[in-house]
Amino acid sequence: MTYVVTDNCIKCKYTDCVEVCPVDCFYEGENMLVIHPDECIDCGVCEPECPADAIKPDTEPGLDKWLQINTEYASKWPNLTVKKPELPEAKEFDGVEGKYEKYFSAEPGEGN
Repeated sequence: MTYVVTDNCIKCKYTDCVEVCPVDCFYEGENMLVIHPDECIDCGVCEPECPADAIKPDTEPGLDKWLQINTEYASKWPNLTVKKPELPEAKEFDGVEGKYEKYFSAEPGEGN
């Protein structure tokens, strides 16, 4: 098992999860984060820290797509190990449906 970041992170990008991760397995895209599944130790401390409820265990049904997305982009995006401010539009986009199809960006973030 591993944890994955799902579509509600898109255009929110809260980084509370990054601050508590003991193994620094978060990677930063332009408008979301992903977890590297081979680095995640399944401790679960990140899940309750996410204000957008965007982190889920990959054992939940229907998350195969998100496991693939997290795996792919964790190898392309820079590592993020420190908390940053959320995106300015975070509150407005929290809970919006269909964010992956409408807003996902494959561009990397800045990392640290």
